Amino acid sequence: MRRREFITLLGSAASSWPLAVRAREPPLPLIGFLSSASADLYTVRLRVFHNGLKDQEYVVGQNVAIEYRWAEGQNNRLPALAAELVHRQVDVIAAGGGTPAALAAKAATATIPIVFAIGVDPIKIGLVASLNRPGGNLTGITSLNVEVAPKRLEVLRELIPKATIIALLINPTNPSLAEDFLRALQPAASTLGLQLHVLQASTEQDFDRVFAALAQLGQTRS
Repeated sequence: MRRREFITLLGSAASSWPLAVRAREPPLPLIGFLSSASADLYTVRLRVFHNGLKDQEYVVGQNVAIEYRWAEGQNNRLPALAAELVHRQVDVIAAGGGTPAALAAKAATATIPIVFAIGVDPIKIGLVASLNRPGGNLTGITSLNVEVAPKRLEVLRELIPKATIIALLINPTNPSLAEDFLRALQPAASTLGLQLHVLQASTEQDFDRVFAALAQLGQTRS
């Protein structure tokens, strides 16, 4: 190759470099979505989640991306799934699967922001330091389901005044929530003169056994 041709070629390549650099788009902000449930059970919630993002001018595929991790009802999978999201270097984790997902996300990272939605007191289970100043890398919302559980039992008694046996279905793989519900409901049931029977289910396959136990309770009552 002649010297003049080489210089011309080099100059042409150099002039194209800025264009190549400008052509590279920066990666989209990445949300990690962690849930203890399965995707087919979250259709409505995901639609609301995406609408909420749109309200903040984030459109999936345009200016934000989402990595989903579903535990399919197996809470023991959540720590590994949370670790995967951390490895993917997501910008934020949305722990949408209740208490187990929030706890797994918290254990997986102390730096990536985490937003949770749970039904118990986040201070009591160690997610945040306080409600007005959460501290750390977590924030979110709570419906305080445990605190209103006794009131729900009262309403149920008003709706079915002749009922004497009440069944409480809990997920044993979520022990913190199950124990809190038991502590709240057992004295309330005693006050109302109700027998509280605790049934457990952690997978869909458990429900046949649960309903059979419910039928047995009904036969015992009669």
